[in-house]
Amino acid sequence: MAGIIHSIAISQERGQLKTEVPEVEIVAGLGIVGDGHSGDWSRQITCLDFNSLLKSNQENNLKMGPGDFAENILLEGINCKELTVGEQLIIGLSVIIEVSQIGKEDHPSIVSKTFGVSLLPSEGLFCKVIKGGIIKKGDKVEVVQ
Repeated sequence: MAGIIHSIAISQERGQLKTEVPEVEIVAGLGIVGDGHSGDWSRQITCLDFNSLLKSNQENNLKMGPGDFAENILLEGINCKELTVGEQLIIGLSVIIEVSQIGKEDHPSIVSKTFGVSLLPSEGLFCKVIKGGIIKKGDKVEVVQ
């Protein structure tokens, strides 16, 4: 399974909506430089399927965009629902992230309070960084088989 990065988004603090950026530096064992969710834990980077965003927009009459669901990376061409914990993604030439959790506890978040809907509790892929580097919008993403 292969696809591309549709977008990358970060926020300096947890509990905030994220802002789209063209590229980021990713550090092994920490996450995205400048993102409030980086740190020594299992949810360093959050990925979401771009098709899920489009479907939610259509079903809920919204105009959500990159970062609005608090995801770091929107993946295009990869069905996140088919991935399992432990699977790895290679991004660009060398960055490797590993799925550590699928979904999370559902609580009133900035996203659900602002837009009335949230996708991360049911569809978010939470990942830890195995190998760092620079990634940018449009980079190729491959699932390691």
